[in-house]
Amino acid sequence: MSKDVESMPLRPGGAIGRRKSLISRIILNREIYLMALPGLILLAIFRYMPMYGITVAFKDFNVIKGILGSPWIGFENYERLMSSSEFKRAFGNTLSISVLRMIFGMPLPIILALSLNEVRNMLYKRSIQTIVYIPHFISWVVVAGIFMDLLSPSTGLINRLIEVLGGKPIFFMTNLKWIRTVVVGSEIWKESGWGAIIYLAAITGVDPELYQAASIDGAGRWRQTIHVTLPAIKGTFNVLLIMRLGGLMGANFEQIYMMYNPTVYAKIDVIDTYVFRTTFDTLDFGYTTAAGLFSQVIGCILLLSSNTLVKRMGGRGMY
Repeated sequence: MSKDVESMPLRPGGAIGRRKSLISRIILNREIYLMALPGLILLAIFRYMPMYGITVAFKDFNVIKGILGSPWIGFENYERLMSSSEFKRAFGNTLSISVLRMIFGMPLPIILALSLNEVRNMLYKRSIQTIVYIPHFISWVVVAGIFMDLLSPSTGLINRLIEVLGGKPIFFMTNLKWIRTVVVGSEIWKESGWGAIIYLAAITGVDPELYQAASIDGAGRWRQTIHVTLPAIKGTFNVLLIMRLGGLMGANFEQIYMMYNPTVYAKIDVIDTYVFRTTFDTLDFGYTTAAGLFSQVIGCILLLSSNTLVKRMGGRGMY
C-alpha cells in the first residue's frame, strides 16, 4: 500500500505543483518582473519596513531610548484616546465630512459624464472635458488661496454679490455654519471633472451595437442611458465606491490643513490634522501613533467589508 502511495503522481493542484507553476511563470516573464523590481524595492523600503513603527502605539516612547528601548505599556495609549474629547470630536468630524463628500461628490461625476457623452460636437466636448478636469492638477495650496479670495468678507466676489442682493458679508472661512459647506464644495469642484473622465473612459468601452439594438427596440436616449450606459459603468462605480469607503477615515489632510483655523476646529478638525497638531504640541508620539493606527485599522475594515458586500450583491470587487 505504501509503495502505491509513493508511486502516485503529484496532482497539479497541489502545493508543489503550484510552486513550480509560479516559478515557471516568473522565469517565462522575467523581463517584466525585472522591470517591476525597482518599484517593488521602493515599496518594501518606504511602505513595509516603516510598519515596524506602529509598535510605538503600544509603548511609552522615548526619543532618546528609541523604539527598541522604550517600555511596553499595552493599550494605555488607546485608553487615553478613548477618553479624549478632542479625539472624539475629530473622529466625528472625519466621518461627517467624508460621508458628505461621498453623498454629494459621487453622483456629480456620473451626471457630468452622462451629459458629456450626449454631446456630439467633438471640439466642444473636448474643450469642456479639459476645463472640468484641470482643477484636479492644481495644488490644494493654490485652491485654498482661490477660495479664500473668492470668499473674503471685504474683497471676495461672493460677498460682493451678497451685498448687491441686499445681504450682509459672511465670514465663510471662520463661520462654523458654513465651513463644512466650503470644504465639501471645494473638494467637489476640484475632483468632479477627474471623476467624470474616469466614467467617460468606461462609457467609451460600451459596444455601439447595444445602443443600436436598443434604438431598434424603440428606446430613446433616456432609456438607452438607463438600460445600456448605467449598467456599463456599474463596475467602475463599484470600484470607486469601495475606494471611497476604504478612505472614509481619511478626510484629505492637505485640504483641511490649508483651510482650517482655531475658530473652526469644532467642525473640521479631522483625525489627520488632530494627530499632526497634537504630535508637535505635545511630542507624545505613542499617543498620536495610536490615533493614526486606530483610523487606519477602521479604514482597512471598511475596505474589506465593502469589497465583500459588493461581491455578494453580484458586483465585481477590487480583488
